[in-house]
Amino acid sequence: MSSTTQTAASPIVVNTWPFINATRNAFATLLTPGATCLDAVEVGCRTCEDEQCDGSVGWGSHPDENGETTLDALIMDGSTMSVGAVANLHRIKNAIGVARAVLRYSTHSLLVGESATKFAIDMGFKEEDLHSNASIEAWNKWKSSNCQPNYRRNVQPDPTTSCGPYTPKFEAGKIYTYTDEEIPSHRPLPDGEHDTIGMLAVDPNGNMAAGASTNGLQFKIPGRVADSALIGSGAYVDNEVGGACATGDGDVMQRFVPSYHVVQLMRQGTAPDEACSDAIARIAKFYPNFTGAVLALGKDGRHGAACHGMNSFPYSVMQQGWKDPQIVQIPCLKL
Repeated sequence: MSSTTQTAASPIVVNTWPFINATRNAFATLLTPGATCLDAVEVGCRTCEDEQCDGSVGWGSHPDENGETTLDALIMDGSTMSVGAVANLHRIKNAIGVARAVLRYSTHSLLVGESATKFAIDMGFKEEDLHSNASIEAWNKWKSSNCQPNYRRNVQPDPTTSCGPYTPKFEAGKIYTYTDEEIPSHRPLPDGEHDTIGMLAVDPNGNMAAGASTNGLQFKIPGRVADSALIGSGAYVDNEVGGACATGDGDVMQRFVPSYHVVQLMRQGTAPDEACSDAIARIAKFYPNFTGAVLALGKDGRHGAACHGMNSFPYSVMQQGWKDPQIVQIPCLKL
């Protein structure tokens, strides 16, 4: 847990994980005449999509049960509270760009699935295959290993030993007493399954933006939506206060809207690191095995983070006068 005070409130960029090329490109955009914090966040997240950061962002990795890679992304303007987001996006590599297009060219906040893809094509985005040799190989290996691991439960055949198609284990309309094995729970995520990029920026005018992009969990059930695309869960920002973004087990974290929670605590005067710790502790109370982190940036330039289910969590920072981004390493909470 850490919190750092900046000498000036702007410009500054912070993002989850040591994705320093994303940080550097976003900050360079902030210093470009006429550019805004929204431009910076879009460029930063796009950098990770192009570089396929840790295999958890962008095309060519983390196929779903059908072997297809789909993408989720969100971008939010802290000066207008406008949001653009896409979820379960097919065959478009630039998910954060499509999210920005939703913000720019519609009055909606979130588009999903094939309809989001059609919108993207209409807006000039190129339709492309999101498979790679690596994703095809990973999916084939998963299929040959009886589809393990997967995210099914209370179905038949047994999802811990067999592939589908699955049907409900229980008869509709009948009351059952659940065994311990059937009660909802979450196991810790494997390494590399939680490295969503979440980014926060303050531009030279003091305006703020937030964004997130991910390809979600490997071998997810088709149609699954990560927290990254959901306002207040994957990211949230308000010019009057600051912003926050999350990374980790999105199925658990989205149930607690942690990014919104952190911003509201900062609104009440809580320091960024303490606000993040509170959000993480709330989740761990119900899901002690969850893996995740929350990162926050105040409008005054203070930043901090908290994490759980890992030994530590690194995030990247760059501000005026620095030649290169710096990595802040946060020891995780022991709850």
